[in-house]
Amino acid sequence: MGKRLTFWIMIALVAGLVVGWGLHIAIDDGSPASAARLTEIAGYFSILTTLFLRLIKMIIAPLVFSTLVIGVAHMGDTSALGRVGLKAVGWFVCASLFSLLLGLLLVNVLQPGVGLNLPLPPVTAASGVERAAFNLSDFVSHIVPASMIDAMATNEILQIVVFSLFIGVAITAVGDKAAPLVKAVEALVAVMLQITNYVMRFAPIAVFAAVTSTLAERGPSVIGDLAYFMGTFYLGLILLWLSLIGVAFVLLGRRTSHLVRYIRDPLILAFSTASSEAAYPRTLEALDKFGVPPRIASFVLPLGYSFNLDGSMMYMTFASLFIAQAYGMHLGIGEQVTMLLVLMVTSKGIAGVPRASLVVIAATLSMFRIPEAGLLLILAVDHFLDMGRSATNVIGNAVAASVVAKWEGGLDPREDADIVAIPAPSGHGPAVAVQSFDQIGPTA
Repeated sequence: MGKRLTFWIMIALVAGLVVGWGLHIAIDDGSPASAARLTEIAGYFSILTTLFLRLIKMIIAPLVFSTLVIGVAHMGDTSALGRVGLKAVGWFVCASLFSLLLGLLLVNVLQPGVGLNLPLPPVTAASGVERAAFNLSDFVSHIVPASMIDAMATNEILQIVVFSLFIGVAITAVGDKAAPLVKAVEALVAVMLQITNYVMRFAPIAVFAAVTSTLAERGPSVIGDLAYFMGTFYLGLILLWLSLIGVAFVLLGRRTSHLVRYIRDPLILAFSTASSEAAYPRTLEALDKFGVPPRIASFVLPLGYSFNLDGSMMYMTFASLFIAQAYGMHLGIGEQVTMLLVLMVTSKGIAGVPRASLVVIAATLSMFRIPEAGLLLILAVDHFLDMGRSATNVIGNAVAASVVAKWEGGLDPREDADIVAIPAPSGHGPAVAVQSFDQIGPTA
């Protein structure tokens, strides 16, 4: 199904561009009435995208919970869990700093905002994006769920990770008595993968609707107005992609080419839907096929979705300094480095927040006396930028999980037969073989 899905997503992407552009040209005559009509039509198409993303959110929490519990249980002991966790966090910190620094360097070299010379808005002008100031106390207390039911209901990935870690460690400590629970969670993994298979069949429809909606309402001119800004940002994303893949090649060798091939499907899905969450199940499957042990992939990937969003990180410094340039404001190297460090910390506290990058940028601009209303400059094209950010986040987390697996003793043989084996812990019964999205069911 993988190649067929990729093919249909690409067809849907092109069809959405054609239909959306055609609707805009046919209806838009510059009048408020036509604009309202296009907004109404875009709203109808958006229903399909919203339904698909809600289906994705429906499966994320139980999928993260079940795969992470099994992954921790298969670690064997808490020392292995701590070792893997430290390696993952170390990689996340380095990757985040590199992404932020790359955005800072590129916006200074390419200067996409210089020459716009926008007049400074009134002090009271706002962007419409709710700001979220970083608060250490709130962030630390928010990590631990007050209720697991509430955490799963609101898709608080970080809280789900914490609860799953406790369950997995407790299963390891209990030993044979927890064998029935291990089998039950393994069965839940198989069921969630099958549900994911059903949900992914709607992906091309959602892609078509998302692209049609955006182009119909805003038209191609919105891209042309900020083309240089978008072009320089995508150049930065390409450089970040090459850097991540280059590091992977150094650490993983020629096998990196197989990783790139396996993550092509989730990458295209994330790009076309502008959602990293939509690609999570496919990324997990791709890592299994590539040879990342399930215990590593199911542990590192959820953490990455909270702490290792490389595309979003680069965008934060890039967009913040672009807005400063557009208003003719000069920030010294000291202020820019301070901004980088502030973004490094504040970005870790908003996992799961809608349009998280914009929320962090809105909070950061005021700290450096940059008009918050400058966000209005990029809001019109944020969807197109979010497509690139989401795809980059997939690459960053796939590379992170693969590298940590290499550091933990190497990768498993590649699963070209599309079968993901989930071994049972010693003493917990026979292994359960779970076929990936194409066919789910027990094997002989």
